[in-house]
Amino acid sequence: TGSSDPYCIVKIDDEAIIRTATVWKTLSPFWGEEYEVQLQPSFHSISIYVMDEDALSRDDVIGKVCITRDMLAEHPKGYSGWVSLSEVDPDEEVQGEIHLRVEVLGSQGGRRLRCSVLEAR
Repeated sequence: TGSSDPYCIVKIDDEAIIRTATVWKTLSPFWGEEYEVQLQPSFHSISIYVMDEDALSRDDVIGKVCITRDMLAEHPKGYSGWVSLSEVDPDEEVQGEIHLRVEVLGSQGGRRLRCSVLEAR
């Protein structure tokens, strides 16, 4: 139909911790959602999956973004900006990007992840 019903899932080390609302019938969703969660000291990566909700079958993965612990260490004040989506299935072509703001707050003993899932196109 030329549109999707997108939502995002945020995973820390492959464990789903956040699911945004679904934005119906659009290719340019706006979520504007901010989350703050506890972060294990041993975490390796944060992955944000952009999904297409499908009532009749399994939801499709539009694409994903992976932010590693090292990438966050390179941006001590956090990362904010548009990030291109990469494919999950190597046979699928992916187009699009997502606007994120990700930062780690606190010290080693009690770190938290603040993640803002803003919009996509």
